[in-house]
Amino acid sequence: MLSIWKKIPEQIKRLSFLVILIVAGYLLISPLFIPPDFGKYGHFRASAVEEIASQQMNYVGHEICANCHEDVSVIKSKGYHKNVACEVCHGPAFLHAEDPGSATLEAPRGRSYCTLCHEYLPSRPTGFPQIVAISHNPMKPCITCHDPHKPEPPVTPKECSACHATIARTLSISYHIYLPCTRCHETPEKHKINPREFTPSKPSTREFCGGCHSIDAKSDKGIPRIDLATHGHRYVCWQCHYPHLPEAK
Repeated sequence: MLSIWKKIPEQIKRLSFLVILIVAGYLLISPLFIPPDFGKYGHFRASAVEEIASQQMNYVGHEICANCHEDVSVIKSKGYHKNVACEVCHGPAFLHAEDPGSATLEAPRGRSYCTLCHEYLPSRPTGFPQIVAISHNPMKPCITCHDPHKPEPPVTPKECSACHATIARTLSISYHIYLPCTRCHETPEKHKINPREFTPSKPSTREFCGGCHSIDAKSDKGIPRIDLATHGHRYVCWQCHYPHLPEAK
């Protein structure tokens, strides 16, 4: 046994000693830090349930709001903000629900509040309503044009760039600048009013791009041509070429 121990590398011996020391320390010291009621109902302190239940309530949920504000609740349930809780904008409503006369809620009026969600950020999903606050109706409160409970645009956007500004800027320096968006995306008219429910189509096959770029396509001269049978093999075109800026790689 001693001979085997001598053959073990020194660094392994030191590491083993450290592991044994940590395990022994945990077994000896951990009972001093584990509450006696830990594990009674589950992997938590049993007394934590009573502590949480004894805390002051602040939020009540939109169901309680709807009991008194049924008319607003009906409008909100049909709008884009239907999944946004009332208390996100109006603050904790427990005291107001208990005594509406003495405890009033906030009603955001300034531009800075709405832009917490709607100021333009590239990381936000495509189609999510965004604005650049310094240029979008400057100085006017958002509620001048938009009902917060049903925030439809007061004017139907006429151009895709109204919502897809980043793509529009990319297209402005692209070979595809003169192609209308509807050339590649079949777009329902209702998409302009309800963009997330009525979405445009997207090309799904190589043959779509081949309509202009295959060697036998009946398109204008000067357009880059490829042989669909051999070019890129099984890959679809947009795995190598970004359609809005289709530079060759």
